[in-house]
Amino acid sequence: MKKPVLLLAILIFCLSGFHSLAQIAVPFKSKTSDSIQTVFIWHSDTLRDFHKDSVAIQSLYGNVKLQSDKTFFYTDSLAMNHKDNFIEAFGHVHINDKDSTDIYSDYMKYFVDTRKIIFQKNVELKDGKGTLSTEELHYDMNLHIGDYYNGGKVVNKSTTVTSREGTYYADTKDVYFKNDVKLKDPAYELSADSLLYNSDNQLATFITNTFIRDSSGRTITTRDGFYDMKNHRAHFTKRATITDKGETIIADNIAFDDSTGISIAQGNAVFMDTVQNLTLIANLMISDSKANTFLATQKPIIILKQDQDSIYITGDTVFSAPIPDSVLKTQDSVQGMAIIRTAKNPNDSSLRYLQVYHHVRIYSDSLQAVADSVYYSGLDSIFRLFINPVAWAGGYQITGDTMFLYTKNKKPDRLYVFENSLVVGKSYTNMYNQIKGNTLNGYFKDGVIDYMRSKGSAEAIYYIKDDSMALVGVNRVNKADIIDMIFLNKQLNKVVLRRDADGIMYPIKKVNLDEMKLRNFKWLEDRRPKTKYELFEN
Repeated sequence: MKKPVLLLAILIFCLSGFHSLAQIAVPFKSKTSDSIQTVFIWHSDTLRDFHKDSVAIQSLYGNVKLQSDKTFFYTDSLAMNHKDNFIEAFGHVHINDKDSTDIYSDYMKYFVDTRKIIFQKNVELKDGKGTLSTEELHYDMNLHIGDYYNGGKVVNKSTTVTSREGTYYADTKDVYFKNDVKLKDPAYELSADSLLYNSDNQLATFITNTFIRDSSGRTITTRDGFYDMKNHRAHFTKRATITDKGETIIADNIAFDDSTGISIAQGNAVFMDTVQNLTLIANLMISDSKANTFLATQKPIIILKQDQDSIYITGDTVFSAPIPDSVLKTQDSVQGMAIIRTAKNPNDSSLRYLQVYHHVRIYSDSLQAVADSVYYSGLDSIFRLFINPVAWAGGYQITGDTMFLYTKNKKPDRLYVFENSLVVGKSYTNMYNQIKGNTLNGYFKDGVIDYMRSKGSAEAIYYIKDDSMALVGVNRVNKADIIDMIFLNKQLNKVVLRRDADGIMYPIKKVNLDEMKLRNFKWLEDRRPKTKYELFEN
């Protein structure tokens, strides 16, 4: 400040005690240009002026109030250095920036030329939505951006975020947290290397590897996406992983809304149940935590894992839900007691059903099958195949109106065919062993076909071989009560006729092969899944 102006200011102070002082403009000339920054003094109880080594210093004491542009400064005392163009404030420092951001500290250094401020000791920044606390804050009044480098904390309602470094954007209410970020909320805890957080809309944006744990124990690992804490919605990308009580889901994109209970996983989604050894792969999965239902579509594949012979199931759509209470309350035929869902474990996977419908295909080393739809109950471990089901086991094709595949420890245990059962196995070119009956039971041993029994108006055509495996004739059974097929190493070993069998043996040379077909005979080998990889391709 030029000396006449400074003397005038001192005279006014002396006459008025500065209590009813009108606004005084104090110019600061830039050291790098001809520009001048003006600071207005609104109030101070006392002003002192002195010179030291050609440096003009003004000191203000008691209820100091200044203004620079649209920013107001309040403090117990301050000193203006006109040579180096900075202002230092001491004790109960408070600035109000654009009437939207308030910053408090014990010490402040304001560089007038650049309009940048350093706050130190007990620093708090408040924007009406949250509070940022740190021991040192660098604030740019031009950009309305604050940085801390030695630890900081933001508290927004019940949410607290800490980090070693951070950048606050006053215009947008965004905070960019860096290095050892921790977020704590009654519903969630989060750790990451970096995080974007908006205190206005309570939106956390993930930009690096992030780990989240909620109050229920569910964990989330992601490196891209956001979580809306106000509305309890989230969207994760780049192969996020969610784990909850032995269940894990991984997908390119995962979105969930805790208020509705709806979760959506898209893009190479993988669901794993470690308790049931079940894996589900699909391009789209939708779950409803409130209704406790699950839907998968767009090339879904179920894998029931086993040490030796896993079961693969695919179809157009997979749906799972709790078994209705009306079913659970019926008497269990094995235990002789009512099965009732308990509040302690309402999500028990054994009390759920699984439905796969349209274009169903099943593959395992010991059994393959196709059908329009499949229903599986965790209560009895039975796969129910409906509408034109076909199964293949031990080199034999099995058809019928409806099939039940009983499993034990996820392995085939028994195959039951309702009505119009027909078993067909190829012996030679245009020669087929066939057994037909009202019902069929196929029994497995360690997951491998052991024998089949056709019962009720049973018929059979099977080709006879001698010890050298040469064909000698065809046995046609027109009627039998029971026909058994005994297998050895997955291959038919012998056929046993029981109870009033009526048949004819034809020498092979006199057989018309085209007539050796039972009613409803069809050879459907082209529909059989040959490998598990076929299920992934379609």
